[in-house]
Amino acid sequence: MNEIYARLQEIFRTVLQDDALTITPETSGKDFEGWDSLTHVTLMVHAERAFGIQFTNSEIAGWQNAGELAQLIEERLRQKA
Repeated sequence: MNEIYARLQEIFRTVLQDDALTITPETSGKDFEGWDSLTHVTLMVHAERAFGIQFTNSEIAGWQNAGELAQLIEERLRQKA
């Protein structure tokens, strides 16, 4: 799971253009000024590409924080294996 968080942190840093950003399992859109639906979808697209997985529309809309996103990615990776 630590590898997933490390990769997610790089994705968040890229999308949010903040090289000093550190995420925790509780990190959510509420923690960032200007977070909108486009930012949310952009993070998901980057995550899909980085991990070689695909999410359903409900999964894209459903996660509330980085911890839930990491769990979702872990589940997808297990299904893929």
